[in-house]
Amino acid sequence: MFPLKFKVHSFDARVYNTLTCHIIYNKYSFSPQYNTTPSPAPPPALTYRDDWPLASFLGIRNFPAPANITWTSLDGTRLETKVDIAKIFKDEKVLYTVEDEEIPEGSFNGLTSPGIYLEVDDRTVRVFMRAFLPTKTEQEPGNNKIMADTKMDVDEAAIDEGLYSRQLYVLGHEAMKRMAVSNVLIVGVQGLGVEIAKNVVLAGVKSVTIYDPEPVTIQDLSTQFFLRKEDIGKSRAEATLPRLAELNAYVPVKLLPGKPGQGLSVDLVKGYQVIVLCGVPHSKQLEINDWTHANDIPFIAAETRGLFGSVFTDFGAKFTCVDPTGNQPLTGMIAAIDKDFEGVVTCLDETRHGLEDGDFVTFTEVQGMEELNGCKPRKVTVKGPYTFSIGDTSDLGDYVRGGIFTQVKMPKIIEFKSLRESIPGPELFISDFAKFDRPATLHAGFQALSEFRETHNRLPRPRNAEDAATLVSLAKKIDADADEKIITELSYQASGDVSPIVAVIGGFVAQETLKACSAKFHPLVQHLYFDSLESLPATLPTEAECQPTGSRYDGQIAVFGKTFQEKISNHRQFLVGSGAIGCEMLKNWSMIGLASGPNGIIHVTDLDTIEKSNLNRQFLFRPKDVGKFKAEVAAAAVAEMNPDLKGHILSKQEPVGQATENVYNDEFFADIHGVTNALDNVTARLYMDQRCVLYSKPLLESGTLGTQGNTQVVIPHLTESYASSQDPPEKQTPSCTVKNFPNAIAHTIEWSRQEFDALFVRPAESVNQYLSEPNFLESTLKYSGQQTEQVEQIASYLVTNKPLSFEECITWARLQFEEKYNNGIQQLLYSLPKDAVTNTGQPFWSGPKRAPDPLTFNANDPVHLSYIIAAANLHAFNYGLRGETDPALFKKVTDSIIVPEFVPKSGVKVQINDNDPVPGAGGNTDAEDLAAITKKLPSPASLAGYRLTPVDFEKDDDSNHHIDFITAASNLRAMNYSIPIADRHTTKQIAGKIIPAIATTTSLVTGLVCLELYKVIDGKNKLEDYKNGFVNLALPFFGFSEPIAAAKQKYGTTEWTLWDRFEFKNDPTLKEFVDWFKNTHKLEVSMVSQGVSMLWSSFVGKKKSEERLPMKFSKLVEHVSKKPIPPHTKQLVVEVMVMDEEGEDVEVPFIVVGI
Repeated sequence: MFPLKFKVHSFDARVYNTLTCHIIYNKYSFSPQYNTTPSPAPPPALTYRDDWPLASFLGIRNFPAPANITWTSLDGTRLETKVDIAKIFKDEKVLYTVEDEEIPEGSFNGLTSPGIYLEVDDRTVRVFMRAFLPTKTEQEPGNNKIMADTKMDVDEAAIDEGLYSRQLYVLGHEAMKRMAVSNVLIVGVQGLGVEIAKNVVLAGVKSVTIYDPEPVTIQDLSTQFFLRKEDIGKSRAEATLPRLAELNAYVPVKLLPGKPGQGLSVDLVKGYQVIVLCGVPHSKQLEINDWTHANDIPFIAAETRGLFGSVFTDFGAKFTCVDPTGNQPLTGMIAAIDKDFEGVVTCLDETRHGLEDGDFVTFTEVQGMEELNGCKPRKVTVKGPYTFSIGDTSDLGDYVRGGIFTQVKMPKIIEFKSLRESIPGPELFISDFAKFDRPATLHAGFQALSEFRETHNRLPRPRNAEDAATLVSLAKKIDADADEKIITELSYQASGDVSPIVAVIGGFVAQETLKACSAKFHPLVQHLYFDSLESLPATLPTEAECQPTGSRYDGQIAVFGKTFQEKISNHRQFLVGSGAIGCEMLKNWSMIGLASGPNGIIHVTDLDTIEKSNLNRQFLFRPKDVGKFKAEVAAAAVAEMNPDLKGHILSKQEPVGQATENVYNDEFFADIHGVTNALDNVTARLYMDQRCVLYSKPLLESGTLGTQGNTQVVIPHLTESYASSQDPPEKQTPSCTVKNFPNAIAHTIEWSRQEFDALFVRPAESVNQYLSEPNFLESTLKYSGQQTEQVEQIASYLVTNKPLSFEECITWARLQFEEKYNNGIQQLLYSLPKDAVTNTGQPFWSGPKRAPDPLTFNANDPVHLSYIIAAANLHAFNYGLRGETDPALFKKVTDSIIVPEFVPKSGVKVQINDNDPVPGAGGNTDAEDLAAITKKLPSPASLAGYRLTPVDFEKDDDSNHHIDFITAASNLRAMNYSIPIADRHTTKQIAGKIIPAIATTTSLVTGLVCLELYKVIDGKNKLEDYKNGFVNLALPFFGFSEPIAAAKQKYGTTEWTLWDRFEFKNDPTLKEFVDWFKNTHKLEVSMVSQGVSMLWSSFVGKKKSEERLPMKFSKLVEHVSKKPIPPHTKQLVVEVMVMDEEGEDVEVPFIVVGI
């Protein structure tokens, strides 16, 4: 009788504080218009609504439908959302209990029916559901009405997995839910504050409030990417808010009002779950933190000064971190458990447990020592890579076999000191182990800087010796051991503002803010100091060089000087990729004025278009941009941030690769100074690395994986290249495990992904090839190793199982279910019964091999039915038939299907390990059977123009049934093997090979890359000048190292590296080429190759040698490859095998032949 039980309901909506609003619900539509004036009143502040209007729509049948809302908020922002009401109210919530006898007959008639009430207020959408029961008691005079009410804010009810997809794989649903009830206050929205705010808004907290009443100045534009020249003189917070609010429609961005010069007070900061202070004087930090520490409210203070940064965190006296690392819990299969005082657990051979002392584990599927199954977490002491102790097991049963251990993540209590307590004896985080003593100096330096600022009411002047001496004196009073050179440089740069440092500190602080909201990942304890003094130019600027010019780059000029700013503005850079890293890179480049001068240029390319899942991290894009080219939108967005870039940033859609070397040709690379990769795949990275080596261009490389990030700098004739060292290949699951012996959900997901291709991709492609390629069948019969299988498949999809209606697709799907999850398992158990033993007498089904059980189809089982729905729709898609999703139809059709009884076959062999032959492989086929199948095929001419449509796998479209099928198929197979099933979200990540990503890491990593870019622009040429970086914001951890020098090799007495090459001009003949090596270097050429073509070798024979040696290289390449050289190709990369005078093979550099 309460909300989830109703069959008929009413719907109404109210709109407050908006300019326009359009709502579509259950095909009804209405548009209350407020035009230029907002509605006069705010919504009443009630825990539930007792002032509902008369319902606009009565008697709406069916369960609540989604509501589509498009509206304009008071600041003119166009917003839209789809509210899935059924998903929000998935659970029944009763606020009042009513006895049955209290309900009069007919109480559900008329206006007493349940109702949905939707409310739009500026940037917030709320939905209420209720059933009003006029009870006998309520009808008595003086009694209040009794109400059953369910209410939830949209942003609290359901996480938009389409928007937050990649971030969810970093944080998880529980952390996101905790974030969704957190209100964050950010004080100070210059460059650092807005960088933090941007990342926090994108992440999806409940609300972000900003406070900064000070007026915008021209120097703010050095790092504050949401301010424009026309904002100068306005309140920083007011000017920032509209652009910040555009980032995420789910996160209201609010303004805390104030007046210029108004001091920050405790009263202003009350009512927030996290407080972040940016660039606030030290005395105010102490005042605010004294209150937050006493009230256990997380507090973060941060500031950036030139190439320096500082962060302090205090999350309260005792802060509970629910997951310090964020790593997936370890799990492993067990070979033995000792029954004694230590209780040593031994894992299966070749399976390292990965646990550490102090970890906790629990157990499942243990036979014999059953008391361990589901036990309370037991503490681990590591004994070796395959063994660990869990303590006394002597009073438990005897271990027999089996078992799985699973690590249990235990909450960690972290103690924080207040800022006032922490200053005398700080706990310092080491951000760079090459600067081990630097944090202590900077701890004194930043305190001295705050004292200087409060005393003089200004910051030290750029490169001013007098101010620097004053600051050194103040710092020495705090710490006599403080490094004077570092303090002096801090003084010189204190008034400067540098975008890459802002990005590094802003990304870090934003992640700390999310830790405070979510309790996920280990927070900083408690002081971080960071600097990048090595980014300064080799020729340091003078005081005069660093004086403000009234330019938007004054913040950077204060650090680097005018001359270096000109070098930055005339730099020419190629950015490959404009996704998450690319967007952040372009933002930083626009702030520093890269390529903004008369000779500067930025080329940016990306073939991808914008998808909804991009919006959570790729902050240059908005919902209106979905479907547009990334590079085009990103280029336009940063040109709006900094108009100086207009005409200096060119976007392209051509991907990098051999096919586009006519675009990115010799002239293109000659015209740029360097390349920055913002790629998400190794293949493209390796290609660009190869091109940078060929053209001797610096390459800046970076990547992220969740909270982890890395940077690498590649400098010609100095460092190794990207390809010089690579990660080891991913561990592959043996195919026999996937096919027959899965023991983990990853195995069943991999199997289901293969099934997707085997059912909906390859058969359709084979049919199309048969119909369009005249010799396809002939070549299949001649060369294919599985002729019968492929021909049978074509016959099945074209003849025997070709559906004429959607109902026949359902029948096909039902028979597929029977074949995969019942018959196939019965056949496996017939070949290998559950009591089978190995040749040593051990049970075959033991250890990693789990004995399966067949499934009996049940249309009322949601996993069974979801498989049929998804498979039938995908099969229909192959044939261009219209799909259906009504469960009633599927149940009706499946109930009428007669499923043939399965009879197992004798002699069927099972592939037990990957070294065994694959059953059916080898091409042994009965010719008569094959001929009979072939005769069934219709001639291609009889089906002229007919084609099937192969399914193109797309993981991010929730309506296409792709992930639905893979999830259902995987979970059904998991049920066969008693493996815990996975939800759709987890399956999507594994099947789609989705890389977890979060904006905070991307922000920090691109900041590190840009700090290296300063060095590239300066032309630094020593290894120690550069840094490769690795960070993990979850821990947190920073690690930096010098790049690895390019490896040296020798031929004769000549040393060379990968950057060296032999160069030939004017298209020499092959003979001239070979003779040159012999005469110049006493090297005998034994083979010459270009690309995949072997042009010549010493063993090709006299006739071919006589033919090829006189040929010009260009003609030789065309002769061997049988292809003309493209007109854009001006040089060929050639490789040779050579021998020295002793007949030993010698490695030599590659050769560039000009043609």
